[in-house]
Amino acid sequence: MTVLVTGSSGHLGEALVRTLRARRRETVGIDVRAGAFTDRVGTITDRAFVRRCMQGVDIVLHTAALHKPHLVTHSRQDFVDINVSGTLNLLEEAVAAGVPAFVYTSTTSVFGDALVPAPGEPAAWVTEEFPQLPKNIYGITKIAAEDLCRLFTRNHSLRAIVLRTSRFFPEADDDRAIRGAYADANTKANEFLYRRVDIEDVVSAHLLAADQAASAGFAKYIISATTPFSRDDLVELRDHAPRVVRRCVPEHQAEYARRDWTMIPSIDRVYVNDKARAELGWEPRHDFRALIARLAANDDLRSPLAREVGSKGYHGRAFGDRPYPVE
Repeated sequence: MTVLVTGSSGHLGEALVRTLRARRRETVGIDVRAGAFTDRVGTITDRAFVRRCMQGVDIVLHTAALHKPHLVTHSRQDFVDINVSGTLNLLEEAVAAGVPAFVYTSTTSVFGDALVPAPGEPAAWVTEEFPQLPKNIYGITKIAAEDLCRLFTRNHSLRAIVLRTSRFFPEADDDRAIRGAYADANTKANEFLYRRVDIEDVVSAHLLAADQAASAGFAKYIISATTPFSRDDLVELRDHAPRVVRRCVPEHQAEYARRDWTMIPSIDRVYVNDKARAELGWEPRHDFRALIARLAANDDLRSPLAREVGSKGYHGRAFGDRPYPVE
C-alpha cells in the first residue's frame, strides 16, 4: 500500500514519513520545499503536479497547510489557495485516481473565540460537537477544507477522516507574556493538562485513521493528550487551576518545585479525546502524568520521535525577540 504524505518537509509530515518508512510502508512525500523526507518538490496548488503524485497511491495523509504563524507574512488569498484550493486539488485527483481513503490534518483552532468563556463562566469542555467560531482566515480555511472532505465522502467513493490536533509544535509560544512568565518546558508541561499533544501520539492517530478510513464514514476527531480533569472540575479550573491539579495529579508538586516551575492560575478550556480513543482505538502515551514520571526519572519531556524531528520553524527569518510575527 502506497501512502502519499503532503507537507513532508514540515514537522508532522516528516514525523509521518519517518514512522511509515521505519515500518517499511511505501511512502511518497511531497512538499513545496526540498527535504530529506520529500520525494517530489512542488505545490498542492498545482493540479498537474498533484495528478502526477497521485498515481498508484492508496491513502493520502494531508498535512500541508499555512498555519497561524503565517497570518502576517501571507495574504488571505494565500490561505485560501493553499488550505482550500490545494485540498480540493488533492481530493479531486484522489477520486480521479481511485484512491479510497483520505486523512486530513485539521486543528482545534477551528473553535476559535468560542474557546474563551465569558468572565464567571466555567472552563469549556471541548468535544467534536463544540461550537465553531474561527477568529481568523486560518481557522476559516481549515473549516472549509474539513467541509470539502465531508462533501467528497458523501458524494464520491473517497472516504475521509478529519483529525483536529491541538498544539504539538516545539517552537516557543507566540505570546510574549507567556514567554516572559514561564520557562518554555514549563509552558509545554502545563499545556499537556488541557491543550497539547506529543507528535508521536499525533502520528499514531493518523495511522489508525488511515487504516480505518477506507471502511468508515466521514468523522472528525479531537487529537489531544488525555486530560486528568472531568466536567466536575470546570468551574474551579477558571479561578483555581493549581488547586485542581494538586488534587488530580498530586505527584507533580515535587517535580515542579525541583525545577522552580509554576502552574498556570487559570485554565479556560479542556480538549476531550474520548471519541478518538473509543472509535479509532487510539491510545495516546504522552499525558501530564506520563510527563511527570519522566521528569522524576530525569528524562526528556519529549518523545524520541519529537526529538528526532526537532523544530522546523515556520519562516526563513527571525522576528526580533519573537518566534513568529503575530503579536
